[in-house]
Amino acid sequence: MTREPRDAPQFYLTSRAPCPYLPGREERKVFTHLVGRRAPALNDTLTQSGFRRSQTIAYRPACEHCSACVSVRICVQEFTPSQSFRRIRLRNRDLIATTTPNRATTEHYQLFRRYLDARHNDGGMADMSSVDFAMMIEDSHVHSNLVEYRLAAPEGSGHRGRLVAACLTDLLSTGLSMVYSFYDPDEEERSVGTYMILDHIAQARTLELPHLYLGYWVQGSRKMDYKARFLPQERLGLDGWERINDTA
Repeated sequence: MTREPRDAPQFYLTSRAPCPYLPGREERKVFTHLVGRRAPALNDTLTQSGFRRSQTIAYRPACEHCSACVSVRICVQEFTPSQSFRRIRLRNRDLIATTTPNRATTEHYQLFRRYLDARHNDGGMADMSSVDFAMMIEDSHVHSNLVEYRLAAPEGSGHRGRLVAACLTDLLSTGLSMVYSFYDPDEEERSVGTYMILDHIAQARTLELPHLYLGYWVQGSRKMDYKARFLPQERLGLDGWERINDTA
């Protein structure tokens, strides 16, 4: 009998819970811990296998009667922005993106709190305290950063511009993974969520990485419709990653 390596990951199943995407359904997840020196390599491998990271946990859906959650990654080197995407980039040309260490501040939490209250006040994160938020940002054994998006400050002011958005981002061998993003709900007309994806595509291209991982796309969930717009992309199925060139 072949023995597993002593430090091989152990996988566990969560209990059933209401599905946050499709009403009337239940979700269940399989998960493992991302800790220690092997965490970055394990995060790489599991992300390519359809897992997502939350703090020191890697998880993926393991629902008994549903396979609606599909992992999506954008083929960044071949991505060409549509006219609407170009307009969004132009609309946000006054934002400056800066990659910073994954350290939570009061400014970050205040923006996160406003975002949740306006967009997801009935979701599973609605009651997150500042301590919970700091753990979400900082509790990591993998290569992770916080990308800030600020308005350009007046020249010579000596101040940083106002924080408009931020994204917790993992650096993988095969791409960037957008773990969690949030933005100022009063800036809705900017389409900041879309702009952050466009900017991450540009960052991945600069780093000569092939993919940007967006997490799960759920057909039939309006919350997830936007992910299908970024083409070409690959979706993980039973036979591996399948290329999608159009929305048809």
